[in-house]
Amino acid sequence: KTAYEIRLSLVGSEMCIRDRLYTASKLDGFCLYLYGIVLKELDMKDSARNILVESVNIYPCNWSAWQALAHLCDDYEAIKELRLKEHWMKSFFLSHLSLELQRNLEGLNMYNELAKFFPNSNYILAQTAVANYHMLEYDESEVLFELLLRREPYRLENIDTYSNILYVKDCKAKLSYLAHNAHNTDKYRPETCCIIGNYYSLRGEREKAVQYFGRALKLNRRYLSAWILMGHEYLEMKNAYAAIEAYRKAADIDARDFRSWYGLGQTYELLKMPLYSIYYYKKATSLMPYDSRMWCAMAGCYESLNKINEAILCYKRAESNRDREGIALDKLAKLYTQLKQDSTAAYYYKKNLDHSDAANEEGPHVSEALLFLARYTLRSEDLDAAEKYSSRLLDYGGKEKEEAKAILKEIHSRRSAQFSNSS
Repeated sequence: KTAYEIRLSLVGSEMCIRDRLYTASKLDGFCLYLYGIVLKELDMKDSARNILVESVNIYPCNWSAWQALAHLCDDYEAIKELRLKEHWMKSFFLSHLSLELQRNLEGLNMYNELAKFFPNSNYILAQTAVANYHMLEYDESEVLFELLLRREPYRLENIDTYSNILYVKDCKAKLSYLAHNAHNTDKYRPETCCIIGNYYSLRGEREKAVQYFGRALKLNRRYLSAWILMGHEYLEMKNAYAAIEAYRKAADIDARDFRSWYGLGQTYELLKMPLYSIYYYKKATSLMPYDSRMWCAMAGCYESLNKINEAILCYKRAESNRDREGIALDKLAKLYTQLKQDSTAAYYYKKNLDHSDAANEEGPHVSEALLFLARYTLRSEDLDAAEKYSSRLLDYGGKEKEEAKAILKEIHSRRSAQFSNSS
């Protein structure tokens, strides 16, 4: 017999013993938890879910059992079918599951309620910070993580998420300090390896970053963040096939995490395979329907396939879901211009201009919006608006400035003609 066959027969024998003990009702809450874990590893999900429900009902304070149960729940609605007894631990479970299923606002509200009863809980503080991170509220999340580290300076759990925020915000000094502290606390933790990997990635040392993410995976082969971050690094290195392998590993570990599907979409986009990208972006949007980045990415693929109507629908979904970067508005304006629907294009150019003004942004997209609106309002005989947009264009150089001068001259000419006709 092979080693695998021997192990399988041993597991089968143990399962028979456990089945008999379970039938005889001789298993306590902890043994039921172990029984549930075995069933889960054997991919007997329905049985495992039922056993774990029994386990937490007998002994509700076994958080590991709740976490294992959460991993078996792919749909929040399925919780209603579980016969869970009322207990304060159930509130922690539902909050945790909300974040796992990307119902971040709902989870955040639950944790805020729990914080009223457990005001000094570092776990609740950490989960609140994570919820804000998933909602792209990086400033608020950073403040909460800093408070958490002041309360618990040697904490490593969830701190790799904090390092992601520092990476996105390009805080090199803070990330360096965090990596140094994590290394001094425990260099053999996967969280530490991910933090150091993020530090090297921010410095542009991709090979070293991959090395540290690899170390994290040697310590914990099922550490989801390490697989995803490794995929990101390979994508930056244009090593598409290695990135695909990393993202697929992440998807195998937890298919509910949108980042692996989003990463696969980006990788196939790099390989100029838009149909594959759309397939994976659709999976990502089904998990994160309120994230504008997913819709913008999918719209870009439809654009490359010249499917303008589908692209417009995706950009509209992005715009309705707080597209902070204004990508969707700019793209919608251009696509409607391409379709010669000038009034709709003007609407989106005006909206994009208002968004840029509110954020004090400058750039080619602003001058492009001003030029289009100046031309459009001139054609519509709205001379005051055309003058306003053209005057702003005088602050820009190049052909936009020259065209603005020509529009202002035309406005002056029309006004003179109107004055002459009235007199």
